[in-house]
Amino acid sequence: MRIVMSGSTGFIGSYLQKIFAEKGWTTRSLKRQDVTGDGSALREKISQADVVINLAGAPIAARWTEAYKKELYTSRVSVTDMIVRSMSGLERKPAVFISACGVGIYPSGGTWTENDTVRAQDFLGHLAQSWEQAALKAEAFGVRTVVFRFGVVLGRGGGALAKMLPIFKLGLGGIIGSGEQAFSWVHIGDLGHAHCRAIQDDSLRGVYNLTAPYPITNTDLTRALARSLRRPALLPVPAFVLKLLYGEGATVLLDGQSVVPKRLLDAGFHFEFERIHDALADLSR
Repeated sequence: MRIVMSGSTGFIGSYLQKIFAEKGWTTRSLKRQDVTGDGSALREKISQADVVINLAGAPIAARWTEAYKKELYTSRVSVTDMIVRSMSGLERKPAVFISACGVGIYPSGGTWTENDTVRAQDFLGHLAQSWEQAALKAEAFGVRTVVFRFGVVLGRGGGALAKMLPIFKLGLGGIIGSGEQAFSWVHIGDLGHAHCRAIQDDSLRGVYNLTAPYPITNTDLTRALARSLRRPALLPVPAFVLKLLYGEGATVLLDGQSVVPKRLLDAGFHFEFERIHDALADLSR
């Protein structure tokens, strides 16, 4: 299996490369220079691929200046659009295109599945919608397309947990804002298995929530992490502090979406880590 991947050097991409290698699959990276210029380098790489995986995107957890909002859009929507247009012109197209998106496409409040058509009307919601629409255009060119709406990915050595663990191990962790905001998450092992399933199972196509079946709140996460580390978590982070640090970008931490992976469950996908306690017990060792 020959895989071409954007965002391959990031936390998620590095993990996927490792598990693909264990299967004997080869991964070729799409670099920044491949998605600029006339696109010839991009077409050359994709023309050799059985699978294209798109994980490109500047970090969401940052201060959203107007310039950075443009970077968030370009690194997601524009890059995805260029990848899809490159595939469209190939005589030999990849068998499957897998693209990331995020649960920020849903509004706060309620619990959402893929059947729900309500969309968040803030910047993050509009960004996710544009990103997803760009990816799904690949279907029109005859490429089976899977879009995974990621929850917060929990894994060793990177992502949200890498930022949280040192603080909690010192006993300095605490609830963020009200603590009532939803927190939809997925263990990186389950994320890897879902990608392997999407590559190998031709029946998977369209949009899938890639989150554990049981969403929680920030308070639940805080308590579970403190319990797994046997540390207190008594220092809350007030909302105004995050707003001072991140401005509009604080909504990523202060708002949240409660999301259920209905389509994956209906397809018989088994989550090894359904509950946050089991995931943290595995990852905080």
